[in-house]
Amino acid sequence: MTHATPRTARFTLDPAFRVAPVSRRTFGSFVEHLGRCVYTGIFEPGHPAADADGLRTDVLELIRELGVSTVRYPGGNFVSGYRWEDGVGPVQDRPTRLDLAWHSTEPNTFGLDEFIRWTGKAGLEPMMAVNLGTRGVQEALDLLEYCNIPGGTRLSDQRVANGAKQPHGVRMWCLGNEMDGQWQIGHKNADEYGRLAAETGRAMRMIDANLELVACGSSGSNMPTFGQWEATVLDHAYDVVDYVSCHAYYEEKDGDLGGFLASAVNMENFIADVVSTADHVRAKKRAKKRINISFDEWNVWYMSRLQDEFPKDEWPVAPRLLEDHYHLADAVVVGSLLITLLRNSDRVTSASLAQLVNVIAPIMTEAGGRAWRQTTFHPFAQASRYAIGDVLRVEPVSPTYETAEYGDVDLLQAVATHDEQTGATTVFAVNRSQDAPLSLEVDTRAFGSVRLAEATTLAGDDAYARNTAEDPDRVTPQPNASAAVDGGTLRVSLPPVSWNVIRLVRS
Repeated sequence: MTHATPRTARFTLDPAFRVAPVSRRTFGSFVEHLGRCVYTGIFEPGHPAADADGLRTDVLELIRELGVSTVRYPGGNFVSGYRWEDGVGPVQDRPTRLDLAWHSTEPNTFGLDEFIRWTGKAGLEPMMAVNLGTRGVQEALDLLEYCNIPGGTRLSDQRVANGAKQPHGVRMWCLGNEMDGQWQIGHKNADEYGRLAAETGRAMRMIDANLELVACGSSGSNMPTFGQWEATVLDHAYDVVDYVSCHAYYEEKDGDLGGFLASAVNMENFIADVVSTADHVRAKKRAKKRINISFDEWNVWYMSRLQDEFPKDEWPVAPRLLEDHYHLADAVVVGSLLITLLRNSDRVTSASLAQLVNVIAPIMTEAGGRAWRQTTFHPFAQASRYAIGDVLRVEPVSPTYETAEYGDVDLLQAVATHDEQTGATTVFAVNRSQDAPLSLEVDTRAFGSVRLAEATTLAGDDAYARNTAEDPDRVTPQPNASAAVDGGTLRVSLPPVSWNVIRLVRS
């Protein structure tokens, strides 16, 4: 591929430009009973790599490498018909149910206690969602009692009898899922949901005042009720909850790669609008606390393909649903969205990449066979590994390009983190240009004498190159030999359509 003449972008790094500490919960993910996320994904008894609990150890190893911190469970749309008690106790006694959300059959051979055991083995914090679609306050209290009370009550003693002697200790709870959506079982308007969320949250806090509760925000910024939904729900629940959720998915449409690479502009605006709405409610209520954002569903998802793969006449167990096979440009957009989440770490303190395995996921598996990394695995793993300490705001001066949806957009998107203890500083950068490298110059003088520790780039001649089971490393980060630090300036050439990580340390 012949590239056009490179252009130049610049910004200044300074430890005084602190946004907020990096929140480990930014690197959360999501496991829903949907498609093959659970069955033949994380759980496959009889697989050569399965442990005594039926958990795939090859997948566990990849999850640890990915650097996931929290996992939201069990949905998603699935939770609005979820009966948690179906998935506890002896497996042979558990009922098989129809899952209306995904037109599937749920065998309940993997349930709540299996999920908690899995999080322990994977080193993850569990994040539970309660069913406020077909259920309400009492069922949420029952689930909380089963999970978190040490013993001495019917449900906590039932957990102990089921083999979990120690309480599960779940701290973060989602009060339903996407209740603004007409597709949701038990869909409610904002007043109905806001009141139910407030009632449920207050009752849960009577059991444990220290829970962290998430109210459902809009399931997308394109929803007709967006903005008003958040305002009404928080009018009811502001004093009860700690977070309001955001959900956003992106895909390339009509061959507009440039617009797709600018998807983070939408996410940035979405966050700003929700923060403004939450702070407006805070001002009205004269409240002291601020509501933060749990961006607990985000990813690249080719939703336009969904209707072609949805089961019609049958109710299969774990059908192949939403198994998008990601290419390089998808990975660059995922990196760009991660930069946006980090840039907003003062208010976005929890996030969940949806989902973790097989279903629009960074990890893919074959039933009975291999597991491998999709292209989107790499930016997430690198951000989780190297975003340490404080997020530093950077304000690039960058060339722009024109998009149909967002107008003029910077070619460069970037953020940095700095670990004061070790002195390590990491720059995360995306070049959105489709045809030319971007020369990046970074003023590092505020850090004194620094040297380059490592520079990698996720790039290639084909923006649509994919990883497969047969060629799992076709798209993977490579060293960027152009990076150098000289006289207080970092200089690096960023290839077209690329995700870049540059690590600096004290000299």
